[in-house]
Amino acid sequence: MKYIKYTIVLFLALSLNSCHVGRFFYWNFADTGDLNKFEQVPIEKGGSTFYFKEPIAPQETTVPEFITTKKGKQFSFKDALVKSKTTAFLVVKDDQILYENYFDGYTKATDHPSFSVSKSFISALIGIAIEEGHISSLDDPIRDYLPELDTSFDPVTISHIINMQSGVKFSEGYFNPFGEVAKFYYGTNLKKFVKKLKVTKEPGTSWKYISGNTQLLSLALESATGQPLHLYFQEKIWKPLGMEYNASWNIDSKKNQTAKAFCCLNARTRDYAKFARLYLNRGNWNGTQIIPESWVDKTTSFTDETSNYIYSHHWWRNISTQQLLAMRTSESTTLQPAYAPDVDYQARGVLGQFMYINPEKNIVIIRLGDKFGAINWATLFREISEMN
Repeated sequence: MKYIKYTIVLFLALSLNSCHVGRFFYWNFADTGDLNKFEQVPIEKGGSTFYFKEPIAPQETTVPEFITTKKGKQFSFKDALVKSKTTAFLVVKDDQILYENYFDGYTKATDHPSFSVSKSFISALIGIAIEEGHISSLDDPIRDYLPELDTSFDPVTISHIINMQSGVKFSEGYFNPFGEVAKFYYGTNLKKFVKKLKVTKEPGTSWKYISGNTQLLSLALESATGQPLHLYFQEKIWKPLGMEYNASWNIDSKKNQTAKAFCCLNARTRDYAKFARLYLNRGNWNGTQIIPESWVDKTTSFTDETSNYIYSHHWWRNISTQQLLAMRTSESTTLQPAYAPDVDYQARGVLGQFMYINPEKNIVIIRLGDKFGAINWATLFREISEMN
């Protein structure tokens, strides 16, 4: 028995640096410590810094006194955040911090992994690249920028990819060590895996949330702009927004230097809120148009068939967990226009990372955590917005 145990440990140790399966079993399911497990490239902040106004006490008056969980249990607001494994919770209205708290050893100076929240940053860069002429149109075939892709991608456009309607065969199962998402997340050569992707369904006919789409977008961005993703991001978003801190982006390996665009931007809570503020102001940052206003409007309208009225250009309507699961487990969900969109929307990550935006109330909320928890976050965000 002891021999078998040592053999397994030795196998995992030998596999760690070269095999995504070994890394999967060694590190297991994704967690907030993953930013330090993978290689990183730095993202530098600009010379000037934008600061939100500090909170005015008592902060507790700006949030509900109690939260009722999805299991019907009631806790105080702070206790509910702790029990749900929240690491950071920030509410900003009119550039004034209404509520800010950190848990489990985290502080405002702690980097938090974004997980799939990073997808919304990629969306912003696509809009900028189109405005700058690097990408002609959303209707461009993806192989115009990535000719190395399998020929089954011939009918696939950037619009298909950014709206998760590409028809690419891709397993998003986070518990499958042999699935594509495990290869992308734990592998050390992303481009090798990307070249193996194939389209098996007619693009534009069904919706399926897959991280491979975002990786395709980022590689197309690099091809179109001639810059590594993190440097284009640094130039177009991080420096202009007056971030307080440097950030980082995890890459597949020191050798291959490919950014894991679908998951792995690492930054501080207040800086995530600044990006949300940029969208709150329709791409304008203190008088400078960073993202085209038309792109922000198109992205956040949720009013046409390409968005399925619930997911648009790598952003979500502010939806409940039940609605999300219905979308993520279906490849053909088509919502009717009568399913009227609300004004609020969000970016979200697998462990309950949220970047919530409510233009009507001029509020942004950042929730970061190590677990999704038993809280209906969509309802809570809206409740906080209505209170303020």
